[in-house]
Amino acid sequence: MSFLTRLGLPQLITPERIRRSEPFAWIIALIGGALIVIAPFLPWAYDDAALDDMSVAFYPSVLQFLAMALGLVIVAGTLLDRLLPPKRLSLAPGWRRGARAAASGALVYLALIMITIALELGGLINIEPGGWLALAGALIAFAGTRLIAPAPEPLFGQFDASAVVEIVAVAVLMGAAFFAVVFALDFDDGGGFVCFVAFVGVAAAVLFRAGVMSWYSGIAARRRPVLVTAAILAAILFPFTQGSSDANLSIATQVIIFAMTALGLNIVVGLAGLLDLGYIAFLGSGAYVAAMLSESAFATIDFHPPFPLVMLISGCVSATLGLIIGSPTLRVSGDYLAIVTLAFGEIFRIAMLNLDGTSGPDLTHGPNGIPAIPDLDPLGYDFGNPPPLFGVLVLPRFANYYFLLLLILLFVVLIVIRLNNSRIGRGWIAIREDEKAAEAMGVNTFGLKLFAFAGGAFLAGLAGSVKAHHDISINPGQYMFLESAFLLSAVVLGGMGTVVGVLVGATLLKLAPEKLRDFAELRLLLFGVLLVVMMRFRPEGLVPNRQRQLEFHEDDEELAEKLDEAETVPAEGARS
Repeated sequence: MSFLTRLGLPQLITPERIRRSEPFAWIIALIGGALIVIAPFLPWAYDDAALDDMSVAFYPSVLQFLAMALGLVIVAGTLLDRLLPPKRLSLAPGWRRGARAAASGALVYLALIMITIALELGGLINIEPGGWLALAGALIAFAGTRLIAPAPEPLFGQFDASAVVEIVAVAVLMGAAFFAVVFALDFDDGGGFVCFVAFVGVAAAVLFRAGVMSWYSGIAARRRPVLVTAAILAAILFPFTQGSSDANLSIATQVIIFAMTALGLNIVVGLAGLLDLGYIAFLGSGAYVAAMLSESAFATIDFHPPFPLVMLISGCVSATLGLIIGSPTLRVSGDYLAIVTLAFGEIFRIAMLNLDGTSGPDLTHGPNGIPAIPDLDPLGYDFGNPPPLFGVLVLPRFANYYFLLLLILLFVVLIVIRLNNSRIGRGWIAIREDEKAAEAMGVNTFGLKLFAFAGGAFLAGLAGSVKAHHDISINPGQYMFLESAFLLSAVVLGGMGTVVGVLVGATLLKLAPEKLRDFAELRLLLFGVLLVVMMRFRPEGLVPNRQRQLEFHEDDEELAEKLDEAETVPAEGARS
């Protein structure tokens, strides 16, 4: 089904039109790709204030070089497809499919750049001829590739490489991902950040369409320990790429806190299928417990246990709140459960406002919150003013929190994966799919739902206990309903029921607002548009669970066959 058909528009490119145009369509695609390659050597913007300075001739900026790369992919893919036409059982990448994806992506990428230039400089008149030439080239390449008959799906995913090649491929992929993250964080311009993220999405689409990512997915399944080790090493090395700057490390620590909380919500929503709209209250309860037990001059409890014990107490308090809210409300479901949890989130916030010594006991200082929460100092190592590590290296404040949070995140991921693959996880999935059928099969539905609420709340409480010290101060305004909506969106956007998907969704939704401060008035609009587009074209999420992906594409027989093959291959390997 084409893009226009999905939008309900008439089909412009028919099979008959393709048949008549195919003899010369590849030339049109080459011309469009060549124009995209040439355009970066001309200025695109009138002033250097837009994006990453596209105002100099014969001196392309980074974003212009990326556009040039897409043009080269279009030219190379079209030529290779012409010179090496696909054979029936060829294991070569899908050159034609890759070129088509690159042309479509280049059109979106360049249109986004032109829109950003117009917004940042105050009108389309600030776009120089080079920008219009690049956009025209993208339109020509898009038309040319669409007038070429679609190619069959490539079989490159079945290519059998040696172990050394596969391990090197995993290392290259993780290195590219690591470089992309570091480079994206270095963008000070919000528009440049959005354009770069769009390019990364286009590059991923090209690799998927060419069959390369299918090959990588097979490698990831076979070399999972290598992939996990590479990912952990990349995460450990990240702070050392930031020098003495705390800005990006601060964003990274917030992303990890957000991801840990989203993983807890994923247990409730993604696995058990319980819609919780007040989940931010569990994060807040963990943060408030840690603040009240801290050594702040404004702390309200004269008891200061070691931080590991504080983490445990915060998690247990949050889990207890989960049990309290869950016991009477889990006998309802669907919209009614959503309304009750939404009310609980607001009750928590209002309760924190009223525990000010006037309307109730003075535990939270009301709207003023608890400020001056000291930095953590485990075993005398002050996170705020640390001594040199090994007598040489001094880590910035947020780097210390980053490593602590990364360690806790790995622990949380391990717990969630083990639960997902356990009997308890299968029980949650059964409840999500059909609660009545699960109950008829002997599944303790009420007990498992209660455990999902308590377990997810416990993980949120752990994150909240670190967040209190990380943020230095807390107040009820930090735990509004909008934060619960963002957490739920991260789970849905990334892919409900998956760990990697939730991590990706949480990273995008926490990172984007930080980088889009230049577009403060448009941030929520962009966020809404993103969700609408995702729900229309990829409702299963960015990294979906395979079975859940099939639920959203029940009429896709090709996808069903892939899932059957994916389940058959591991089973045969286990028998052998």
